Amino acid sequence: MNIWLIIMLIGAGILGGMANAMAGGASLFTFPAMLATGLPPIIANASNGFALLPANSLAAYLDRDQLPQRDRVFLVTAIVSLIGGVIGAYLLLTTPAKIFSAIVPALIGIATLMFIFSKAIRAGMKRLIEGDDHPRLRAGLVFVSGIYGGYFGAGLGVVLMAVLSATTHWELRSTNAFKNVLGFLANFSANIIFAWQGVISWPETLTMMVGTALGGFLGTKLVQVLPAALVRNVISAAGVLMTAIYVYRYWL
Repeated sequence: MNIWLIIMLIGAGILGGMANAMAGGASLFTFPAMLATGLPPIIANASNGFALLPANSLAAYLDRDQLPQRDRVFLVTAIVSLIGGVIGAYLLLTTPAKIFSAIVPALIGIATLMFIFSKAIRAGMKRLIEGDDHPRLRAGLVFVSGIYGGYFGAGLGVVLMAVLSATTHWELRSTNAFKNVLGFLANFSANIIFAWQGVISWPETLTMMVGTALGGFLGTKLVQVLPAALVRNVISAAGVLMTAIYVYRYWL
């Protein structure tokens, strides 16, 4: 890699790590950066997921004291997220490269829309599912979410927040903390498969990991001083721009 690619990957990693710590949406910065290095989309996607592990694990660790009761239901839900990530990874690896390349703009666009309308999605899920606690439904929906996370991952946090908000009566901090754990588990299990199958490009991945680790640390500090609305607007704008760029690149 030349110096400019290294700077781009570290910079995108910093932005992604900061976004992940403050509001989510890290892949809207990091996945396009992986594609910009010239990696094939499937390898770029797998490498992107691995590069985000430091930021995801940091988010899960920092909120560990806010987790809900760690009982059998907690364990089952965590396990199905792990299994979902494995299935999603295998689905990605069996998707023909041409098909995955064709749906890249749609995946980025869907992730952007989920991020922009995350509050509406959570509210809609709550209206759709009545009652306070639905452990079986929660486990089923987390399993499906884990499959999505293993396959692509961008927007997984939005999906998990919607699922947990609709199927539990937990406080927001507990919901967010468990969301971080479930997201990490789905991504971690998927990345074990990707590493085992040899579809991770390590030079780009390790370079970006430097940025995501630094960005995750900075994000935990900046979230205390930056307006949440400003952060969300910047991430949303980045997602719209990336969608437009890849629609032009792959569809036009």
